[in-house]
Amino acid sequence: MRPTNRRCIAAGFAAGLLTTAVLATAPPAAAGCIYGGPVLGKCDGPVQADGNWERCVTVAQYVPSGLSSHLIPVRRCEVMGPARPPVDPSFADPPGHIDG
Repeated sequence: MRPTNRRCIAAGFAAGLLTTAVLATAPPAAAGCIYGGPVLGKCDGPVQADGNWERCVTVAQYVPSGLSSHLIPVRRCEVMGPARPPVDPSFADPPGHIDG
């Protein structure tokens, strides 16, 4: 095997290791979210300097359509925080920030 081929193989191996390391240290896809239960999902954005954050809740909405029907996801967002109780009770659980 020529030295040039060995360098290419070593570079490819190093790139593969680097990619694996980056993927292994990445945060999980569900960070800051809760899925299931009475809603499809509840996700919190980052906490701002004033202590507030945005929470988005996704629910399934029934839509009649002729002789059949279907469910569509509907997403609503609301700002929450220590001094801002949620207006809609479905946003209140859990009362604190979802950290994942």
